[in-house]
Amino acid sequence: MWGIQRTRYADCNGSEASEEVEIAVNIGGVKQVLYGDVLNRYPDTRLAELVDASPEEISSLCDDYDPDTGEFYFDRDPEAFKCIVELYYYGEIHMKRGICPMCFMKEMDFWKIGSDFLDECCKSHLKEVEDELAEIAERVRTILVDREGDPSAGGWRRFQISLWRLMEKPESSLSAHVIAIVSFIFILISSVVMCVGTIPDLQVEDSEGHLTEHPTLEVIETVCIGWFTVEYILRLISSPNKIKFVLSFMNIIDFMAIIPFYVVLILTSIGAGVMELANVQQAIQALRIMRIARIFKLARHSSGLQTLTSALKSSLKELGLLLMYMGVGVFLFSALGYTMEQNHPDTLFTSIPQSFWWAVITMTTVGYGDVYPKTTLGRCNAAISFLCGVIAIALPIHPIINNFVLFYNKQQVLETAAKHEIELMALRTGEGEPKDSPGHHQHVCGAGAWDTSVSSSCHSGTFLPLLKDPRAGASIQTPTDTSFESTAEAAENSVS
Repeated sequence: MWGIQRTRYADCNGSEASEEVEIAVNIGGVKQVLYGDVLNRYPDTRLAELVDASPEEISSLCDDYDPDTGEFYFDRDPEAFKCIVELYYYGEIHMKRGICPMCFMKEMDFWKIGSDFLDECCKSHLKEVEDELAEIAERVRTILVDREGDPSAGGWRRFQISLWRLMEKPESSLSAHVIAIVSFIFILISSVVMCVGTIPDLQVEDSEGHLTEHPTLEVIETVCIGWFTVEYILRLISSPNKIKFVLSFMNIIDFMAIIPFYVVLILTSIGAGVMELANVQQAIQALRIMRIARIFKLARHSSGLQTLTSALKSSLKELGLLLMYMGVGVFLFSALGYTMEQNHPDTLFTSIPQSFWWAVITMTTVGYGDVYPKTTLGRCNAAISFLCGVIAIALPIHPIINNFVLFYNKQQVLETAAKHEIELMALRTGEGEPKDSPGHHQHVCGAGAWDTSVSSSCHSGTFLPLLKDPRAGASIQTPTDTSFESTAEAAENSVS
């Protein structure tokens, strides 16, 4: 299990320590005695360099040194140092729970220990935090671009960016926020009109005696579709990537909510001369059903619906497990129900596929009562089926709810951290700190990239190398500013 076998170099009383080189270190007020043979197992580390260090080199290796007691002083975290020392005995390092991974990586960098000595579980934890920090950086970059734009863009490009922010970024300006609210109101009105239009008392008869929507409702529907059409066209024109825009799921929903109106309009105008009136009416009714897709447009303006969608995507395994449980149960209990009920003269179970419906409504505890067993064995089978159904549904539900809560809390922390970074940047700008001009260089942070336009605006300091990814061979860096450390702690709390 361990890369290096652990060896005792002294007993509890230290009687055998006389033959060993002792190194007394004081880490943040906590004194500890280490032995040269143990430290020399990793000669490139800072502690190993202390063993054979000359008096001139000692000042560069520690914060202070007491020649009378031979004690080296380090102003570092003693809790993190307990984890660092494990390397010399076990060959790998485990981060204690509650320690910020990014701060711990700074400790490892100080002691000149590479990240490849971290245990795999700690590396995965570090990767999660780095991904969160990269996401925060991306959000900060997006907010800055929305606020400041690209100064190097030309006239048309600048107009396109402004129009895109106006239609897609409600938080970028007051006018964009107003447009988002108006769009949300139109979605609600259109959905209400679609529902109200099906009430018979509010419908009118046409020349052939068929019930149709009230003309007032049709006018409101036309106005709403006009707004959706203009909105879609403006967003398409201002989109920086037209193909990606058209193939986006939410934009497909927007298109499906608009196109039925125009198809119905065309069929109503010229369809009667091409095909029979009955076929035209059936096609119109089928296309009107597609109007329900516009309710999904609410997800564009609701962060809660977006969070729910993302949580369900992360719970596909649990959802598949739920469907598998239900599928096995439906097949089993419908077959048993058919077998037990087929000899009854008034049986309602005419076949196993027809019994699937009974099994579904029984296992989900709905029980419409249209199909029910009439024999004693069939009723026992029904009792067992709904008990098994409750268990089958309840088992995967908790992981799904837990994923939603974790994802929601994480999003809240990331949004708060991004806003905190923006507020700190505004404070620094108000205090007259210099602001570098945006560039195109990138600093790697976790799995993402910091754009210099963000880092130069957010931090005027330099970037210190923290660790080296053995797979990519690239140095992973982090800002030296304390606000970024607070962001890392916020992300760490969300993971914990």
